[in-house]
Amino acid sequence: MAGLDPVNDPLWNSEDAPDPIELGFVGWILVILRGLPLAILVFGGLLVLLAIRLIELPLCGVRRPVTPFISQFVCRNAFRILGIGFRCSGALMKEHGAVVANHTSWLDIFALNARKRVYFVSKAEVANWPGIGWLARATGTVFIERDRKKAREQTAIFEERLKAGHKLLFFPEGTSTDGLRVLPFKTTLFAAFFADELRDFMYVQPVSVVFHAPKGQPDRFYGWWGDMDFAPHLLKTLGARRQGSVELIYHAPARVRDFANRKELAAHCEAAVRHAHALARLEK
Repeated sequence: MAGLDPVNDPLWNSEDAPDPIELGFVGWILVILRGLPLAILVFGGLLVLLAIRLIELPLCGVRRPVTPFISQFVCRNAFRILGIGFRCSGALMKEHGAVVANHTSWLDIFALNARKRVYFVSKAEVANWPGIGWLARATGTVFIERDRKKAREQTAIFEERLKAGHKLLFFPEGTSTDGLRVLPFKTTLFAAFFADELRDFMYVQPVSVVFHAPKGQPDRFYGWWGDMDFAPHLLKTLGARRQGSVELIYHAPARVRDFANRKELAAHCEAAVRHAHALARLEK
């Protein structure tokens, strides 16, 4: 889905209809056994985060020295509750900059936050969505608008967050897929990285997010695309008798000033993500 994507791009749709969801009695028991602890973890963590942020904000401003660790704790333990395997390879970027990754489902947000303390970049409309909006605001999401008149203002926001040590995360595909492919990276968002205020110190780290389906299930089991509703997908994930795994592959950070323009940088990041994604799916 395009829920946390920063632009209003068309949703990707498969030629084949989504797989039917069949929970059965055992599946519904698993929904309860996993769903209740997950809800307590997520909403309990959010309450703790908001309470600490009341102190953190006046003392530290845009910097968040404590609350990102709460988000990371919640996301790591969400996978333990769900029973989904989690593994990573590659070194985390130490330089100031952004992270770009392919997009399969809402589970990407948990996976990428579990390994690295990041701040998602989202279209401005998400801030007003019930539930998701205040959750995104609480965790430090950066909201942007597709208005050229506000380009300089948004670049200033990026600069402030990046210089504060925040790693901003973008999904350059512009939408999510079935997890079996990587769509072409859109270059629009990469343009901001070439602003005079950012180009000389900024790096971009590509990350391949690869989901491996539970044994006996379709390869696209964790994919969430098109106009698929969130609730059925959540129930399917909670009620799976067997779970699969998610794999994060971190690639070498690219220094923005080493590239002539946004198209070259986007192509470099896309190639790294696409190549590793294809290899990881073959080696499953």
